[in-house]
Amino acid sequence: MPPADERPLVELAAAGPTAGPTACPQPSASCAFPSACAPGFTRAVRCNAAGCGDSSYPADGAAAYPGNAISTTKYTAASFVPKSLFEQFRRAANCFFLVVACVSFSPLAPYRAVSVLLPLVVVVGAAMAKEAVEDWRRKQQDIEVNNRKIEVYDGTKSFHQTEWRKLQVGDIVKVKKDEFFPADLLLLSSSYEDGICYVETMNLDGETNLKRKQSLDVTARLNEGHSFHSFKAFIQCEDPNEKLYSFLGTLYYNEQQYPLSPQQILLRDSKLRNTNAIYGIVIFTGHETKVMQNAMEPPSKRSSVERRMDKIIYLLFVILLTIACFGSIMFGIKTRAELSAGNYVWYLRPDNSSILFDPNRVSFAAFCHFLTSLMLYVCLVPISLYISIEIVKVLQSTFINQDQNMYCEESDKPARARTSNLNEELGQVHTILSDKTGTLTCNSMEFLKCSIAGVAYGNRPVEVQMPYGGIEEECGYIGHKDAIKSARSVKGFNFTDERLMNGKWSNESHREAIEMFFRVLAVCHTAIPVADRNSVGISYEAESPDEGALVTAASEFGFEFYHRTQTTVSVHEYEPVSGRKVDRTYKLLNTLEFSSARKRMSVIVRTEEGQLFLFCKGADSVILERLSKDNGKAYLNNTKCHIGEYSEAGLRTLALAYRELTEDEYVGWNMEYSAAKNSVHTDHDAAVEEASENIEKDLVLLGATAVEDKLQKGVPECIHKLALAGIKIWILTGDKLETAVNIGYACNLLRKGMEEVYITLDNPGTNAPVEYDGEGSIMAPHEQIARKLQDAERQISLKGTSTPFALIIDGNALTHALTGSLKRLFLDLAVDCASVLCCRISPKQKALVSTNH
Repeated sequence: MPPADERPLVELAAAGPTAGPTACPQPSASCAFPSACAPGFTRAVRCNAAGCGDSSYPADGAAAYPGNAISTTKYTAASFVPKSLFEQFRRAANCFFLVVACVSFSPLAPYRAVSVLLPLVVVVGAAMAKEAVEDWRRKQQDIEVNNRKIEVYDGTKSFHQTEWRKLQVGDIVKVKKDEFFPADLLLLSSSYEDGICYVETMNLDGETNLKRKQSLDVTARLNEGHSFHSFKAFIQCEDPNEKLYSFLGTLYYNEQQYPLSPQQILLRDSKLRNTNAIYGIVIFTGHETKVMQNAMEPPSKRSSVERRMDKIIYLLFVILLTIACFGSIMFGIKTRAELSAGNYVWYLRPDNSSILFDPNRVSFAAFCHFLTSLMLYVCLVPISLYISIEIVKVLQSTFINQDQNMYCEESDKPARARTSNLNEELGQVHTILSDKTGTLTCNSMEFLKCSIAGVAYGNRPVEVQMPYGGIEEECGYIGHKDAIKSARSVKGFNFTDERLMNGKWSNESHREAIEMFFRVLAVCHTAIPVADRNSVGISYEAESPDEGALVTAASEFGFEFYHRTQTTVSVHEYEPVSGRKVDRTYKLLNTLEFSSARKRMSVIVRTEEGQLFLFCKGADSVILERLSKDNGKAYLNNTKCHIGEYSEAGLRTLALAYRELTEDEYVGWNMEYSAAKNSVHTDHDAAVEEASENIEKDLVLLGATAVEDKLQKGVPECIHKLALAGIKIWILTGDKLETAVNIGYACNLLRKGMEEVYITLDNPGTNAPVEYDGEGSIMAPHEQIARKLQDAERQISLKGTSTPFALIIDGNALTHALTGSLKRLFLDLAVDCASVLCCRISPKQKALVSTNH
């Protein structure tokens, strides 16, 4: 079963009925909260009702919701001394010297106690002082965050600035473009008419693609200060939890109730992008926000060097105890012998001995001698070693903070070492796990090539191929040099082919397919048009750079998307017959959104003539398997060939298709889809996916697009230096195998002289044949992967360390490789390889690889 945070309706079913008019009646105009609907759904928020008790729990009406101030420090004023002392005396040497210092106060000590106690106090005190300074720096960062400014509605038809820490549950705030959200907010409206906004969640989940959020229709027009004066609402929702992708609640407004979903929730530490401003209601504050619920207590970090030092100290303890025991035993034997008849030694003076060294009590005297020996030989354990290492660590962290080579000019930020406990770990990194998009590449997409109706278009060379000789000549770029040299004028569009530009596509033999191809590009998306102040053109705000590049390309080809509402998409379309642009508006009936699991998105639209169309774009692996049987083989084979060529060139590909629907077919499906979307049961997601599958079939293939994502500056050189240092690099990407391999060569992850090991179930581009068992039948996937892993391990064992190996595995194979007994075999094989390239994997598989590694 998928995780709970991906299936919010499962939680709803487990927690009880949703907030509704029967379970939770509409609250009256008074300040009293209704009772909780069900366990786990007791958060009550009275919006824009200052002084009305909106900071009280509905359960008992006494305990206040926490403020919005946060603290990430490890210590408080009260806990610093005990917690810091505990940290210091986790070190074996400090414990030893503490015992010796205690014993040194006894008459057994051969020296004054201060000679042992003072060094211990200095060492422990210095380490505690360092901890205090570093924690104070964290405190200063918390103060800076808590004192950030945000605009809050003051109840008098205007907004005023206040600090984040002063926000309370129920406040209405205004967040502007490129600002962070100060708390978990319910989106009321945005600067766009239909209440959408784009959010960057890099600080939450590391993803650079923007997330699209949308307010409820009933609140979308609340976008000015005076409109909030009479706004009164009540929210009943789930209790604070750590699930980033889940939210359940109900908004009571104007005597109506409206269900809330994660689409209306803006999480703290995410950033508003591509939207001028949004208005939201504070729901969770401070440590009750989801990002803080996911934050762990600051851990006690100890480096491997420090842990190894403890082992060395233990060895010194053993040597010290051995020396002391040997000396004490010999002392006892010698004393007993010298007290025997005829061997009496005058200096023992049993008639005048102390109780601690009474020769007549040899065993006790030997024990006291043992304790004295421990104190005499205490210098064998170097307590100064710890203070020396602490001083070195502090100096290293200072150098890191002031290193000009680690300063980032773009963000105007230097390196910042929040703690000096792990400096030495930086030199012990042996493996780096990295994503591709936004890490190795710039995440700045450009439309470069396309294939329409089996014909390839686009003349520009691919950047990642430029270092390799002969690429231009082989690909037929000769004769297009003048076009290549032409300067690009539109961001995201780097396409050159006279057959399609300036309306000349209307002269092609397959004009209808080209027209529908451009129409799909212009309509099947979630982008928003924005008037460009610097030119007469239109720019687009999209969830991802890929989508923005495709919409821009459609505009350059004569299909300019210029207006969107919640129910319509308007496009300036080039009319081949008249040779001019006409305005067309498509009624948007349904949007089947893209997800990493679906790998596609679709829209169902009604044209002005009343025709119903489903437009679909997505990964070729999912689009091609949903085509109708009427697609011509030559048409299909040519498109597959072009997609393969684009992938091998390192380009990101998408396939485009469409389907015309009948009215009866759509009405029947829409009822099924609406029922699935509104269902509340454990199979909700499966029901929605099944309904989507029922309409996304029998598609007509139009072609494919190829978008280029350029490498970051200096990536090949950086990876080369890391490889020379013996550091292994794992790249985890969702790209096709051919694309990933090409990028691997371009960034020096894959190098000449490397032996490539392919572990894949569907790999037509490599020399991996279909596997058969001993009886001639096709092997099960699990058995295939097991055999390939074993063969690869055997191959590496035979060649040894003289030849570097690169492991290349796809998502299907990885699904089996990370299960059961194969997990350890796969990880052992990966560790033996100099480079690992995981392609066609999902975000969940990326997390599994990182966790298991």
